[in-house]
Amino acid sequence: MSPSDENKGARVTAEAPSPRRGRPPGTTARALELIALQLFTEQGFDETTIEQIGTAAGVSRRTFFRYYDSKAAVLWDDFEGEVERLRAAFARVPYDVPLMDAIREVVVGVNRYRAEDVPELRTRMRLISSVPALQASAAPHYDRWERAVGDFAAARLAQPADSLYPLTISRTTLAACRAAFDHWLARGDEDLTSYLDLALRALITGFSDMLTTG
Repeated sequence: MSPSDENKGARVTAEAPSPRRGRPPGTTARALELIALQLFTEQGFDETTIEQIGTAAGVSRRTFFRYYDSKAAVLWDDFEGEVERLRAAFARVPYDVPLMDAIREVVVGVNRYRAEDVPELRTRMRLISSVPALQASAAPHYDRWERAVGDFAAARLAQPADSLYPLTISRTTLAACRAAFDHWLARGDEDLTSYLDLALRALITGFSDMLTTG
């Protein structure tokens, strides 16, 4: 899941900014993220080293590790921010909103991206979905996303988070969202939120509309 974040500052549009030598003023995690994303795209994830990212950003390997504990962590940083935004949004949902409708509204809302942010999101998600090393690192991040949904469902149902229904809700919601992301990446003809909304509405109704219309 990926990750929208208007508080994170301007994102790349068509391309990330060109890496440059010499430490830029006020190097930030975001600056390293953009440089790493461009190098991963140009050279390949496996072929890009932490030293190359640091050199392009004008920082040392040691400084890189102050921000990220691995190359993969650079691409998952925005996803971790999405988990935090999910929890914050769930906390604001009025209790009279039905459980599954609340989950759909929150997930769709958290994944609204500005048009200028979409190229970076596509690049990030293509890397995550196509690089074996990144796919292998996905499990703990998806687990945290699931727990955010599951904790909300558990609170609404007054059940333990590890009981059957909260687990079922969180895992099927994640599966529907991943399907929506994959479809969006493959087609690119609609806004991401339209696919998320369709997938989650179908999940809520048990795909009854599809079954009725054939």
